[in-house]
Parts: sequence; structure tokens; C-alpha cells
Amino acid sequence: MSKRKKEVIIPTGGAKPLAPYSPGIRSGRLVFTSGQVGLDPTTGKLVEGGVAAQTRQVMLNVQAVLEAAGCGMKDVIKCTVFMRDMADYGAINEVYGEFFPKNPPARSAIAVLGLPIDALVEIEAIAVRPKK
Repeated sequence: MSKRKKEVIIPTGGAKPLAPYSPGIRSGRLVFTSGQVGLDPTTGKLVEGGVAAQTRQVMLNVQAVLEAAGCGMKDVIKCTVFMRDMADYGAINEVYGEFFPKNPPARSAIAVLGLPIDALVEIEAIAVRPKK
């Protein structure tokens, strides 16, 4: 029986984790990102400009983790979106859709009571790395 190795993925110049977790994990061809919030990797603070600006930064942070793991947004098969207010669903979708213009992944969207550092949106992704 073979053991799957678990490799921690930390993107160079990416947003630093806010707690004891890895930004991403690669196991075989699967890549799992931790939930990303709209942290600007250079300042370590939430981007300003509301939910659309935070969503854009979230997606850039997800993309950075995926690229560090050897894949990209086209390889994402599932996302989970957590938002503080379901009224933000449309604004989040507008930005989210820019990152998945064709054949978007499966997705769940959930309104939650709160998110770390008072973020408005958090997104996690699962991807499959392409065969070499």
C-alpha cells in the first residue's frame, strides 16, 4: 500500500496565513487551497473598496497558491465561497466570473456570521494538476 505524500504550498510573496494553517496542500495531482480572504500580500491588510475589491484580491490570492502548486484557475474543479452578507452575492459573482469565463468549477456559496479579520468574503478551491 502506498502512502500519499502531503506537500505544503506557500506562494512566494503571497499573503501570510493569519493562523496555523498552510495556504495550500498538494497530494498527488490534487491541490487544496485554504480559504483566502482579501489580504494584500504587500501590506498584510484587507484591501479597501468593499466586497468587489476584496473578492478580486481573494481570487488573486487563490490563483497565487494554485500557481505555486503547478496549476492554475482552469484546473479548479470546486470552490466554496463564504460571504458575510448574501446581499453581496451578485457583486461577488461578477468578479468571480472574470476568473472562470468558461466552464466554471462546481461551487457552493454560504452566508456566514463572520470571517477572519472582519473580511467580507473568503474562498477556497480544489484543483487537479495537469498530467505531465
